[in-house]
Parts: sequence; C-alpha cells; structure tokens
Amino acid sequence: MNFRKKEQWKMFDLEEELKKLPAKPGVYIMHGPRDEIIYVGKAVSLKNRVRQYFQSSRNKGVKIERMVTKITRFEYIVTDSELEALVLECNLIKEHRPKYNTMLKDDKSYPFIKVTVGEEYPRVLFSRRMQKDKSRYYGPYPSAGAVKDTIELIRRLYRIRTCNRSLPRDQGKDRPCLYYHIGQCPAPCQGYISREEYRKHIDEAVSFLNGNYREIVKELKQKMQQASEKLRFEEAMEYRDLMNSVQRVGERQKITGSDGEDKDVIAIAVDEYDAVAQVFFVRGGKLIGRDHFYLRVAREDTPAQILASFLKQFYSGTPFIPRELMLQYDLEEKELLEEWLTKIRGRKVHIRVPQKGSKEKLVELALQNARMVLEQDRERLKREEGRTIGALKEVAGWLGLSGLERIEAFDISNTSGFESVGSMVVYEKGKPKRSDYRKFRIQSVKGPNDYASMEEVLTRRFTRGLEEKEAEKELGSFVRFPDLIMMDGGRGQVNIACEVMEKLGLDIPVCGMVKDDRHRTRGLYYQNEEIPIDHSSQGFQLITRIQDEAHRFAIEYHRLLRSKGQVHSVLDDISGIGPARRKALMKYFQSIERIRSASREELGQVPSMNASSASSVYNFFHGEDEGDC
Repeated sequence: MNFRKKEQWKMFDLEEELKKLPAKPGVYIMHGPRDEIIYVGKAVSLKNRVRQYFQSSRNKGVKIERMVTKITRFEYIVTDSELEALVLECNLIKEHRPKYNTMLKDDKSYPFIKVTVGEEYPRVLFSRRMQKDKSRYYGPYPSAGAVKDTIELIRRLYRIRTCNRSLPRDQGKDRPCLYYHIGQCPAPCQGYISREEYRKHIDEAVSFLNGNYREIVKELKQKMQQASEKLRFEEAMEYRDLMNSVQRVGERQKITGSDGEDKDVIAIAVDEYDAVAQVFFVRGGKLIGRDHFYLRVAREDTPAQILASFLKQFYSGTPFIPRELMLQYDLEEKELLEEWLTKIRGRKVHIRVPQKGSKEKLVELALQNARMVLEQDRERLKREEGRTIGALKEVAGWLGLSGLERIEAFDISNTSGFESVGSMVVYEKGKPKRSDYRKFRIQSVKGPNDYASMEEVLTRRFTRGLEEKEAEKELGSFVRFPDLIMMDGGRGQVNIACEVMEKLGLDIPVCGMVKDDRHRTRGLYYQNEEIPIDHSSQGFQLITRIQDEAHRFAIEYHRLLRSKGQVHSVLDDISGIGPARRKALMKYFQSIERIRSASREELGQVPSMNASSASSVYNFFHGEDEGDC
C-alpha cells in the first residue's frame, strides 16, 4: 500500500497534483483551510474519481459543491484492491470523523455474556469485547443492565463461581467465600465439587442462555410448591422471585423465526438533513433487542447511499458481525460489502433485501421504528435549533449584523480587587465551545479596577491572536477572532473594548449586556444606544446563558486560586498595614466593603490606627496618591 502526501501544503498546485493521480484503486483525503481532514472517499480509479470533484461541468450536489470550495489540498493512499480501499476508508472515517462524510452521531458498544468454557471450572462473565479465545459468547445485548441481571440470575440458579482464582491450581489455598456460606456457590476452590459435577451446572447455564427456559421454570415452580407445603414460606418466596426473573428474561427474547440464525435487521428513515438507522439484533432466531443511530446527511444523499455509509461505519467498529444482514434497499456495493464483512467475520456474510413473508415484515417493523424515532426527534431538533441558531439570528437582527456565528464574552472576578482574574467564553452557532474558553490572571493592575483589568484581558487576548496570525499559526489557540464581542456591562465596559480594538487596528463589533437594579439583563448597549430586547425571546435567553457562563467561568477560576491559598486579603497590599492593624480593621468594620466606604476620620478611630495609616487605607481604596494627603 503506497502513501503520498504533500508536505508543504500551502504550496499545493492543484492542477499539477491532479495530473499525478494514478489510475489505481485507493482512498483520497480532502483537507480544509486549517489542513483538517474534511472528506474521505474510496475509488476504483483515483485518477478518474478525484478529478470529478474539480470539473465544473458535473452536477455534484450542494454538499459536494460546498466542500470543493473548502479544499486546500488532497492526498491519497493507493491500495491493491477496491476491498482494501473500503477497509481503509472505514478506518479513516472512524478515526477523523470528517465534516462532509455522512457520519454516525453516536458511537456505541454492546456487552456480551461470556462463558469461559475453556477453563476447567468455567465462569459466566460480563464482557465488552468478543475475543478469539476458547470462551463462548452470547449477544451482543443492547442493555448492559439486562446483561448484569441475567448473569446474576444464572449464578444464583446454577451456583456458578464468581471468583477469579485459577482452578484447580489454587484449590485449598484460601477459605471459601461468602457465596459458599449462603448457598450460591459449591466451592470448587476447596474441591467440594468434582469437575464433572460442576460441568453439569455450566451445561445447564449454557442451555438457559440458548433459550431453554421451560425446564428451569417447571423445576422452580415445583420447588416453590414443595417449600410452601412444608410451610417454608421464605424459601418459597425466593423460588417465586427466581421464577419471575427467568420469565422476564424469557419474555425479552421474542421469537422472530425458526431458523435459529444470527442476523441484524436494518432500516433507514430519512428527513431533509437528518436520518435514523434502526437496528434489530436477532440472535439464535430471537430478537434480543434493538437500537437506533442518528446520522448527519446532505439533501442530495439517497437513502441507499446513507444506508451503505452506515453499514461501513457500524460494522468497522462492532465486535460481532452476524451471518446475515436484512436491509430495506439493495446496494450498489453489495458484493463488495459482503466480501469485506466476510473477511472481518471469518465466515460467509450474506446481505439480503427480503421481498415477502415474515422477514420482509421485520424490515418494515424496523422502518416504522426508525420513522417514529425521527418524527419524535424532529421536534427536539427544532427546539434545539431555536435555542441556538434561531437565537443567534435574533441577536444579529437586533444589532443589524450579518454572518454572526462566533461570540466571545468577557468577565472579571476578584475579591475586593485582589487576585483579579478574567474569563473568556466562546459560543459558536449558539452553543458553548468550551475548548476555546480561556482564563487570564491579571498581572498589571493593582487594586479593584475592573475597567483596567478588562483592558488588560482584551489586549492580551487580541495581541496574542494577531501574533499567531502573523506567524501563520493556522491552529493557534487565539488565532480565530469573534464576529461579536459581548461585555458583561454597559457603556463603560463597551468603551474599554472599543478603545482596545481601535488601538490594535481591529474592526470587531462590541456590545454590552446592560443590567437593571436587580442585576438582570435588560438590554444590549451597542453603538452608543441601548437596544431593548424581548425577555421572552430565544435571543434574550441566549444572551443570559452567555452572561451567566462568563460569570461562572471567572468565579470558578477565582475560587480555584483562592483554594490554593493564592488569594490573600486586600489589606495585605496596603503600605503600613500589618497583621495587627488588619485584624483591628476587620474587627471594627466587619467587612472589606465597610472599610472601603469609610472616611479618613472613621478609619482613624480604629484602635492601633494613626492618621498616616488611616490615610494609606483611604487612598488605596479611592485611587489617590499618598502624597496628596
């Protein structure tokens, strides 16, 4: 397998590189403006397939047209066959999750029940992976809770050991555990049961897992009746509870066919931009559960194409592949997918589209479930879009802005001016982008001066961004600038931000979140005007969330510093105020705020304070030079 990559991607010559494409099978990888991978595809002929993206005469669809405008370079991996290209395509999509590929929105794994039949004294275990060992696996099951309940039931019914001792090597080395004393384990660790007799317990457990419940229900019912006749009612209740548990497990395994085969039944329901894949898991002829998956799609993607993409991603990550897949659509790549799945499974896999009978009805049932999930989720998606994109559009409309996507909000937090910290929170498309949040520890400002602290935070943030842009750091942490800056305050905060923007030569809109007397946002201050906003609107709720998040993030950082003992009393930084006078001031005034608002005369009345120290305290809080006293 050959790999080709252009090291200096900024010097990428598209026409020249298109000429170099080989007429061989392989995988092509499209890169975006930040050199991120935005699309992965496979081709029988790389030369023909990749060229098609850049031919203006072809009708490529909206999604591909949009993607092509973002491509800054491409690379490719040549393979020996189309099957090898398919495998590689699946791996790369799963690893990089490119923006323009049809993507699974969730990535789930399913548990198995593992019977370690290769051990001399086997166990029944919970497992997330199906390994190539001597054990026997049952599942996968959609519910981890159901698996654990079933294992617990099997251990109680058939008295299967739970310990991880290596037997018979460790026999007699330690005392039997609690399960032996309560009658739930025959203590093979002590040699109290022969290997042959213990094997009978395991065989019965395996029979249970294969779906043979009638015998155990019949046996438990007899024991319940016998215990009841002998007036052993607690024992009878235990048998009754066990019998009910067995029946519940049995009810979960609805019969779907008499062939006893393992199969997955898959159907896709498609909306304009969303799709849901519904999977029914049939094991040993029994429907053991179902699950659904959300996918991101483009308007021009056909249901068959979406289904094929889902199969590639789902079965490249699942530990179990059944003998048969039953689908609602025939696929162009059916034979290739069958070959790929067969290679992974190690045995033949069939992909079928049933046309009549019970199998066709089962596919139809899966489709109905997928449609139901999609219909139910449509309202949720609409509500979510209203809270995010819709709210963002409202804010943009109030401010008369276009193309509003990224908002950065700033806040300052301190304890009476000491260890001031700044926070920067980022919202993109109406949602918080926590990976871009930043914290600032104020360095140049002494005392309680929020305006100066905010000026420092903004200057540091945007100066760093300009430096990263100049250094062409496409992926720098500050390189992306916002479409709007939101300040946690009104005119004063906005003016500070505008001055920083002007000083740095930046043209970024700035607005303030104006609060009322109860510290609640009442409007936006923008371009020297206060803009009233509808308090019942989604835009107002978005602004409130941004404001609360900026405040929370700043306070959280400040508390972290304080918990580390890095924040000290405001009085510690006042010249002439030592521990004795600090203690006297706090005892006399009870709070920093009352000290701040006290006059020189009031400060001078504190025991141990003289006129000079009183002036030092007063000047510190009121920003006056000590020489003016």
